[in-house]
Amino acid sequence: MALKQIDLAYHTLVSELEQRCLDAEFDATFPETGLFKKTKVKERDYWYFHERTPEGKYTKRYVGPDSDPEVAKRVAAFKAIKDDYTARRRLVSTLVNDAMLPRPEDMAGDIVEALWKGGLFRMRAVMIGSVAFGCYPGLLGVRLPAAAMRTTDLDLAQFHSISVSIDDSLPPVGEMLKKIDPTFREIPHQSDSRASTKFVNKANFAVEFLTPNYSKEEYVGKPATMPALGGAAAQPLRFLDFLIANPVRSVVLHRGGVPVRIPAPERYAVHKLIVSSRRRVSDMSEGGGEENIVSKRDKDVQQAGILIEALAQKRRHMDLAESWVEAWKRGPAWREGLVEGRSMLFADQRKMLEEAIRSGCQEHGWNPEDLGLSTSGSMTRSR
Repeated sequence: MALKQIDLAYHTLVSELEQRCLDAEFDATFPETGLFKKTKVKERDYWYFHERTPEGKYTKRYVGPDSDPEVAKRVAAFKAIKDDYTARRRLVSTLVNDAMLPRPEDMAGDIVEALWKGGLFRMRAVMIGSVAFGCYPGLLGVRLPAAAMRTTDLDLAQFHSISVSIDDSLPPVGEMLKKIDPTFREIPHQSDSRASTKFVNKANFAVEFLTPNYSKEEYVGKPATMPALGGAAAQPLRFLDFLIANPVRSVVLHRGGVPVRIPAPERYAVHKLIVSSRRRVSDMSEGGGEENIVSKRDKDVQQAGILIEALAQKRRHMDLAESWVEAWKRGPAWREGLVEGRSMLFADQRKMLEEAIRSGCQEHGWNPEDLGLSTSGSMTRSR
């Protein structure tokens, strides 16, 4: 069954929301969720900033006298920001309620928003995993199954070379997370207790930072120091460089919208095929035993298959083909992962993938047999 298309008008609204979010300016001292109020004290007017904390308490902060032109200027600028924020919230509400596009759980949305305002995506980090997957319906204009987007974690990735070269950093990550939920705690890395790549709250929602591992033995199993990540280290992972190369912009439908950088959908699909084949029952480091490994593998394959269908439906065969070829040419381990991951797809999804690759062969003059396809078009192991 073909995936349901999202009305073009709603798809256009997603693009508008993304642009308006990128254009928005925020003052860390006075977030747009609060409100300036003028108070008269001894016949003089003073501005105070009122805000509700995550715990539901109201706070009031002194700003300055109304007679101060700098204070008046800030209040006026804030009003424009506030008005735009209100308009963006209406756009988000329309996209969620009318277009039925997915929004993340509040915890994930709050964290992504805080990290955005802290500068994470400005520093060229990329959001990956199921929260990123939830952005693809708006990006592609196709409705995707909600079950494939459920998650209890948030994964974020950055190239080490970028982290050490940009001469900028997030505020302390642990402090940012504790403002959202005081139960967040650092999890010491198993190979170096001085470093943390993961933060977890009492509900077991995890925030993890990752970076590509280029198979250098000295990095295997060791956390990478990441100067831009506000004191957090990052877990090196193989194949991640392919996933986060040339990311695309999208928007998370939370509050007034959160602009993010996510993997290109064709890279996400191909990467999931590879990592699904790497899920090993012997890899129990995250807990949950064999059942957990099988569940993660099935979700990898499900997400890959859904994106293959969406890309085929949107006539983006060439994007998918070029990503497959790039991965295929990286060596035997990559080819082994691609073939095994492909074998776990449903038959119709494998056919769509094959048709995309063959379209690429016709366009670029590639030999199908050099890319894992037989001349007869037969593919092994049905599902």
